Amino acid sequence: MKKIEAILQPFKLEEVKEALKGMGITGMTITEVRGHGRQKGHKEVYRGQEYQVDLLPKVKLELVLPDARLEDIVQAIGKAARTGKIGDGKIFVYDVVEAIRVRNDDRGEEAL
Repeated sequence: MKKIEAILQPFKLEEVKEALKGMGITGMTITEVRGHGRQKGHKEVYRGQEYQVDLLPKVKLELVLPDARLEDIVQAIGKAARTGKIGDGKIFVYDVVEAIRVRNDDRGEEAL
């Protein structure tokens, strides 16, 4: 099993969710986060004062899936989230050793 963690632009979240829903993915966790990558934020002017905004709003999407679905899901997320501009985000992939459903102790891919 693999865990995908994707950091995305907030306005692309619905598009990514729809792409995943179309592939039969229904279980995911979404968290509002703040951060920056290479762009290191931007400058804004508020009441005539210029200030640096270095932590930008993002969303973090997390899901666990069988190994066989990994490449298709990663491509779907990337395609739906891409604008072609700096700050589109990142996708990270981790190995998952075990998954256990709390309700009935299903284990492994059965728990997904």
